[in-house]
Amino acid sequence: MSEMEEELVRGVIRNLSRLIILWILKQKSLSGYSVLKEMERLTEQKFHPGIIYPLLYELEDEIFITGEWVLKNKRRIKSYTITEKGIELLNRLHRLFEFPMKEILQDFLNEKDQ
Repeated sequence: MSEMEEELVRGVIRNLSRLIILWILKQKSLSGYSVLKEMERLTEQKFHPGIIYPLLYELEDEIFITGEWVLKNKRRIKSYTITEKGIELLNRLHRLFEFPMKEILQDFLNEKDQ
């Protein structure tokens, strides 16, 4: 993959990262490390903690998610949960992708082998 292609892929994922994090946390509460691993699994891209944790802090500052310190195996970890405000934002983004973006994305996904 060329450098330009790689940058385009990284840029799309970077710009969708907040949306993906909110979607992940809507499924269940997770630690920052687990969010990072889930992002890697879903996107098939490697993420550095220096990318994911600032996004988690930003989402927490804006009250889209909340973090709570819990003890797990004698270690303190921060478990993140989506808030009502986060769900509202996720629903708003869903509507954005539903129309007209849904048609564009469906056409894009169906054109993969053309």
